[in-house]
Amino acid sequence: MTTWKIVSLERKSADGFVTTAHWTCSDVDGEFSGSTYGSIGFDGELVTPYEDLTEEVVIGWVKAAMGEETVAAHEAAVAAQIADAKEPKVAVGTPW
Repeated sequence: MTTWKIVSLERKSADGFVTTAHWTCSDVDGEFSGSTYGSIGFDGELVTPYEDLTEEVVIGWVKAAMGEETVAAHEAAVAAQIADAKEPKVAVGTPW
C-alpha cells in the first residue's frame, strides 16, 4: 500500500499559514521499494493555523491540490519502480 508523508512545511512568519508542503509517496514490497518526492504550493487559500495542523489534514490538501489523476500517476510510478526492481530490464556488468 502506498504511503504518503509530509516531509516539511513552509509557512508565513507573520501569520503561520502554510504556503508550501514537501511530500513523499512511497511503498515497500519485501526488499524492493519505490518513491516519489515533490512540493506543492498553496496560494493563501489555506486558513488553518499551523499549530492546529495534522499530517493527515495536509496530505488531504496535497492530494486535493494535485487532483485524482496526478495522485494516481505518482502511485503508479512507485509501483512501476518496484516492478522494475523485481525484474530489471537492463543488466550491468562485464562478461569476465
